[in-house]
Amino acid sequence: MTRDAWEIQEIELGGGVVLRPLAPDDAEALADAYVRNRDHLRPWEPRRAPEFFTATGQVARVSDTLKSRDERRTFPWVFADGPLIVGILNLNDIVLGPFRNAHLGYWIDAGYTGRGLVSGAVRAVCSVAAESLGLHRVQAATILDNEPSQRVLRSCGFQEIGVARAYLHIDGEWRDHLLWEKILHDGPPR
Repeated sequence: MTRDAWEIQEIELGGGVVLRPLAPDDAEALADAYVRNRDHLRPWEPRRAPEFFTATGQVARVSDTLKSRDERRTFPWVFADGPLIVGILNLNDIVLGPFRNAHLGYWIDAGYTGRGLVSGAVRAVCSVAAESLGLHRVQAATILDNEPSQRVLRSCGFQEIGVARAYLHIDGEWRDHLLWEKILHDGPPR
């Protein structure tokens, strides 16, 4: 993995929206995004404490995420429309060596759905994962009835690999998830 891979600046997605690396000063805009999308995200995310939806709560979260990035375990991006954050996309649990794998997670603002932004971002990030990070596989998980996210993954070349029972505690209960994978290349680890 080259140092340059961790310094990627922006990916243009169209309509003024870019995918850019998470920055230390994004906490307030992230808090605003989560407040705006609280109802939209509720069925797909864990229940959150009230402080999560504040700039102070997001300062700690951003700091932890950037520490994980510096340790080469996470690659965090935000969808941005000017100063407005309208979603996130992360490669998490990055493992190198013979596995060379990461888990993909994302969400987009309710007002930005249906524009192809997430699909474009997932395609671009999979290219970064393969070409710059040297990953072999990217995995994702969706709640069984999250059809919009499943359409994104299918359109980006992900394949279903099975159902994980009681996989994550989402919206107050353990939820089954459909697991997905995308093999990025068949070359040797680098």
